[in-house]
Amino acid sequence: MADNKGSAGKSGMNVDIQLVRELAELLGETGLTEIEVEDNDRKIRVARGGVAVAAPMAMAAPTASAPAAPSAAAPAPEAPAAADTANALKSPMVGTVYLAPEPGAADFIKVGDTVKVGQTLLIVEAMKVMNPIAADKAGTVKAILVENAQPVEFDQPLVVIG
Repeated sequence: MADNKGSAGKSGMNVDIQLVRELAELLGETGLTEIEVEDNDRKIRVARGGVAVAAPMAMAAPTASAPAAPSAAAPAPEAPAAADTANALKSPMVGTVYLAPEPGAADFIKVGDTVKVGQTLLIVEAMKVMNPIAADKAGTVKAILVENAQPVEFDQPLVVIG
């Protein structure tokens, strides 16, 4: 195996073990659950989490619980917040939101705080990169629409500033 290629049994398919290792390392570095590459007539898919069927189930559970958590945590403010979300600061990316600069530290903002343009309101982590999300206008924090360590989608409302 000096050429870093192995055999996948009697099928005769050559597997580039070094490529598989590099893809597995890439999964770990980026936090992805699977990656697939295609080259001519060869396709390699590397996935974390064991059985391929388990990955969609694991993805479905957090998705189902994420919307349930905010509605269960704050059913009363949801109606006013829904009207304000059109003017809310929205997530520029998919990731995980953090309300404080580090675990155990005080949150960047709380409802009722006065903020200035450019002030960091929270952080969205995407692919292990911490991205500070700054206020796009000055005003008072009317609502924080996300919870700490919550997954967020692109264009999801995060904070209402009035």
